[in-house]
Amino acid sequence: MAKTFSLQPLLELMHSRSDEATRRLGQLIAAENDAKSRLGMLEQYRAEYAARLNQAITTGLTPLVLRNYQDFLARIDEAIGQQREMVQLSASNTAAGKQHWQEQNKRLKAIDTLSIRHDTRERILEGKQEQKVLDEYSTRRFATSRDNDND
Repeated sequence: MAKTFSLQPLLELMHSRSDEATRRLGQLIAAENDAKSRLGMLEQYRAEYAARLNQAITTGLTPLVLRNYQDFLARIDEAIGQQREMVQLSASNTAAGKQHWQEQNKRLKAIDTLSIRHDTRERILEGKQEQKVLDEYSTRRFATSRDNDND
């Protein structure tokens, strides 16, 4: 009977940690993509609103309406700046998550390699034991048949 891998609990823990790091990295990537999407929407909305302002300027508008357009564009610009910071933070978090994921997979791979080597050694030992049993059986059978032939 083959010996169990003595580091099996560690291997299972590393699988669990790797799975968790993979799940977390997926969440971070999704959050980064969401932040980029929101930034794109804000930039698109700003461009559309600026185009409306240009259109209104050509048709004529009061100083109060012009000031409202400018104030709203300033607020959109502020929101865009904040969203850019969110995108940068999210990208930084994703990079850190990717680094953590790579570290977990590296550790898992190391323990998994030990597990594979253990399994290979155990299979070789089992094969040798089976061969020994077969050899003993053949030797006994040959000796028994030779003894019977001599009688």
